[in-house]
Order: sequence, then structure tokens, then C-alpha cells
Amino acid sequence: MKTYQATFKENSDGVFSISLVNDPATQETFIALSKQEEIKLAEVDKEQRILMGLVLQPDQLIYRNQGGEEFNIVFSADTIKELSHNFLKSGFQLNSKLEHETPITGVSFVESWLVENSKIDKSANFGMEYPKGSWLATMKVDNDDIWNDYVKTGKLQGFSVDAMVECKEVNLKSNIEMAEDKKSFSEQVS
Repeated sequence: MKTYQATFKENSDGVFSISLVNDPATQETFIALSKQEEIKLAEVDKEQRILMGLVLQPDQLIYRNQGGEEFNIVFSADTIKELSHNFLKSGFQLNSKLEHETPITGVSFVESWLVENSKIDKSANFGMEYPKGSWLATMKVDNDDIWNDYVKTGKLQGFSVDAMVECKEVNLKSNIEMAEDKKSFSEQVS
């Protein structure tokens, strides 16, 4: 199966939206925070309506199937850093969709950070551990329908990016060392 290295293309939107999805490509689910403590989504009780979770993790192979073509896409730590910075600099923190389809209002990313040390990162306080360079975010959900009909019911499990990136085919070697091939293309990752 082909694998493509995603890179941030200058003068592009990069990550222009982060969707709430049932099956995140990263295979990582978010947690919901209540006024009391960390609580898994299905058990939310008295809520602040805050979600925390992984947006992107460096060197993670992400399976895609677009138009019948199966492939993997991978993001380096440097690309994730560029995408996360551009997301906030461009004011996209209010841009979210439901399953990459329907724009959502009443939600906002209120925190965004890159893991520097997985053992002492803020996410470790909530039982999560991700490698250095991972992008995590916290979302405030003020939309009653999204919170009650999707988050509390467990229909939504995590975050997934909507992005315009440059992709180059790579040959994976051990430890995710990559050699670029001459093929490249731009595509929407969703």
C-alpha cells in the first residue's frame, strides 16, 4: 500500500477545520471533562462541556480510502507544528464539522498545544500519553444538540482534521525513516 508524507504548503489553509467524528483516523478517542473529574464520554454527568483529545501524532500511519484508492498518510512532528500554529494564526478555532460534512456552530477550540514531554504533559493528568510533537486540543461545546445528541450518547469519539496539505509518496523503512519518491500531489485530507 502506498504511503504519503503530508507537509504544510505555504499560502494554503493547512488544517482549516477539525471535525468531531465517530471513528477518528488517529484511532484515539477524546475524553469529556466534568466539573468533578475526568469522565469517559458515555458517563458524562454534571458537565463543563469540554472535550480534550489528540488531533495529530507524529509518524503515525493513518489509513485512508478515497475513491476506492487505499493508502496511508503520515505527518512529521515539524509538519504538525506548522499545521497547529497556522490553525490558530488563521483564526480557524471556530471551524468544526460533524463527520467532515456539516459545519457546527457553538463549539470552539479553547486550547491547543504540542507535547514536549509525554510524562509531564497536561494530557498525562488525564491518563493520556502521546509522543513528543503530538498535537492535542481542548474544545468547549456550547451547542446543546451536539453535546446532548452526539457527545453524551457516544456517537462522537474524537477529532479528525480537514486539511489542505502537500503529499509526497515515500518508502517506509525501519523506524519510519523515509526516502522521498518523485511523485507528489495535493489533496484534501478528511
